Amino acid sequence: VHRVPLRKMKSLRQRLREQGLLESYLEQHPYNLAAKYFPGITVEPLENYMDDEYFGTISIGTPPQEFTVVFDTGSSNLWVPSVFCSSPACRNHNRFNPTESSTFLSTNETLFIAYGTGSMTGVLGYDTVNVAGISVRNQIFGLAETEPGDFFYYSPFDGILGLAFPSIASSGATPVFDNMMMENLVDSHLFSVYLSRDDKGGSFVLFGAIDPYYTTKGISWIPLSAETYWQITMESVSVSGTPVACSSGCQAIVDTGTSLLAVPMRAFRTLMKHLGASISGEISCEATKNLPSLIFHINGQEFPLLPRAYVVKSNGYCSLGLQGMDVPTEEGELWILGDVFIREYYVIFDRANNKVGLSQLP
Repeated sequence: VHRVPLRKMKSLRQRLREQGLLESYLEQHPYNLAAKYFPGITVEPLENYMDDEYFGTISIGTPPQEFTVVFDTGSSNLWVPSVFCSSPACRNHNRFNPTESSTFLSTNETLFIAYGTGSMTGVLGYDTVNVAGISVRNQIFGLAETEPGDFFYYSPFDGILGLAFPSIASSGATPVFDNMMMENLVDSHLFSVYLSRDDKGGSFVLFGAIDPYYTTKGISWIPLSAETYWQITMESVSVSGTPVACSSGCQAIVDTGTSLLAVPMRAFRTLMKHLGASISGEISCEATKNLPSLIFHINGQEFPLLPRAYVVKSNGYCSLGLQGMDVPTEEGELWILGDVFIREYYVIFDRANNKVGLSQLP
């Protein structure tokens, strides 16, 4: 069984808040979550870098060099810092050294990835990448030479392993899971994700299989509306039986690389008003006891998000795990179903049938 255990750590937002540095940091580091999803621009996650929390370990090279990465269904490239990088963000993270790997192959190709606060640049190379005991030979990956700003400096992970489709990969790089499928390294052309709630352990990404322990309530299969991100169509979002958003239908991306539930600004303001929160998402902890469930209507079925899922409690503060975001798309408004949503469901990402499977967790 090819299962990568994921570790949940304190988010950057929590750590800065504990040190009294959160407000000044946010002023100095504005970011645009929507930038990740603009068509025609190759953008990695971490626009929502403050809240990324789940990380796993992979290795690259012979002998193996270990890296902590975000397994991100909202992007398609694998990259890690390299010894060629002199940015402060690289110096306090694990860096890949190609001269210490007997299986490394260099290229003259470059990698450029845009962020809301700058850009990452690097070169592309090939080497053996080991993920949960699966050795992918000649996997193309990015060796970062520059990393923007200092938000990477504070991040507890080294790099990113993208699990979306080849169509959005920067520089035409073949994603890791595509190579797993092409080389017949997985039993089924799918992977599945379980993210634990609160501080409990046990989170994982499982390659090539579905764990029946997490599907006792059955699996609801939803066809993809685009083979780029893991994108699906939603019919509406309701509260207490009343549609409050996405009433004419909308698009949604199931994205492990985004922590919160990202909502179009108009719908965000409506939801904040319905739920009694400020426009920044702050809410009194006492008021959270009476909050309703958010019901997502997808493919003719209802997928509830209980208050326990979308209320974030930290150091005596309460806020809603929702964030306003506007992304213009031809199909209409776009929602991002991040970790706030994924924690309530065991999610199966099925490349063989281009579907997403959701199984509600107890």
